[in-house]
Amino acid sequence: MNRRYRKTIIAGNWKMNKSPSEARELIDALKPLIAKAKWCEVVLCVPFVDIAIAQRLLKDSRITVGAQNMHHEPSGAYTGEVSAAMLKDIGVKYVILGHSERRAYCGETDALVNKKALLALQTGLRPIVCVGESLEQRDQELTLDVITLQVKAALAGVPVEKLRQVVFAYEPIWAIGTGRTATAEQAAEVGTSIRATIRKLYGARAARSVTIQYGGSMNPGNAVELLAQLDVDGGLIGGAALKAADFAAIIQAANQ
Repeated sequence: MNRRYRKTIIAGNWKMNKSPSEARELIDALKPLIAKAKWCEVVLCVPFVDIAIAQRLLKDSRITVGAQNMHHEPSGAYTGEVSAAMLKDIGVKYVILGHSERRAYCGETDALVNKKALLALQTGLRPIVCVGESLEQRDQELTLDVITLQVKAALAGVPVEKLRQVVFAYEPIWAIGTGRTATAEQAAEVGTSIRATIRKLYGARAARSVTIQYGGSMNPGNAVELLAQLDVDGGLIGGAALKAADFAAIIQAANQ
């Protein structure tokens, strides 16, 4: 982490978990555990049905509410979808885009992720753009090539003055929900590569302002080592975000 130039952000991704009543229980348990989280920003990216109650419960806390997805068009005949403007209007600040599960199960492409990112920035939301390689791509030593292409595609058309609002989350697909985790060295290598790609596009000063998270099975046992890497500025937390004590422990690691 390098707090001198950029924010440390720990974001919990609840995925398709927690009804509104369950969300209340988790948030009530979490709030007192992280009341002193002063060195990092804490975000809860919750299912759409939980956003309203999360906003109410977190109104006077240091925790920000985020969404897990948004549509790529501002409005229209898209039954079942949620727009960026809708999220903005109810106080959402962050939105996850291009998560590997949406890429795999919903066919989201780099081009679509870019379209969503541009709309999110235009609307005043901060996109958390997910990038990552499959196990096959890693075994073929294609990791950095894949990540570079994803980063460039996501940033196409993003002006330099908006760049600081973009967060990248490196989530190796082979480490999501599997219990496997990239080593600190692997996470650092990709984080450094992402920043180098941004530097080539926008220059060193702009690149050092961008927050880069690690998002592959970060937990209380490995958080300190992962967050000690210069180009790992936080985490996009899945399973551990559903347990108040575990999520609080990761936030504590980020506050060291």
